[in-house]
Amino acid sequence: MSQNPSDSDDGPKGALTVRTLAMPADTNPAGDIFGGWVMSQMDIAGSIAAVERAEGRVATVAVEAMSFIAPVKVGDVLCVYCVIERVGKSSICVGIEAWARRNRFANRVKVTDGHFIYVALDDEGAPRAVVTEPGSVKPAST
Repeated sequence: MSQNPSDSDDGPKGALTVRTLAMPADTNPAGDIFGGWVMSQMDIAGSIAAVERAEGRVATVAVEAMSFIAPVKVGDVLCVYCVIERVGKSSICVGIEAWARRNRFANRVKVTDGHFIYVALDDEGAPRAVVTEPGSVKPAST
């Protein structure tokens, strides 16, 4: 993932996973949206992608190469895109890009990207193996 804002012409990579409106309550003292709020939205989106791939519970274990490229402004629609980059024995690396639609219109700019690492967990919260074939876990019958 690039740190060059001019790369925004390439468009987002991955699946749109979360879309939300940046509100005044989420601003920092400079009046821009607080970076921690953006990171939280990215973690939510990444966990959705990881849960779908792991077919079960996951936990965030690391954030790698987080880059804040441009500020998010009040009124922007934050769109978070995810792509599964690597799957290990119990871990999943999700590439995440956050794009802002300025003033709620189609003009998009890439604002943040990063790599989040999740670990698959069993019912007791211990690491477990990630299923090798997505879709191989069948839901319990009720």
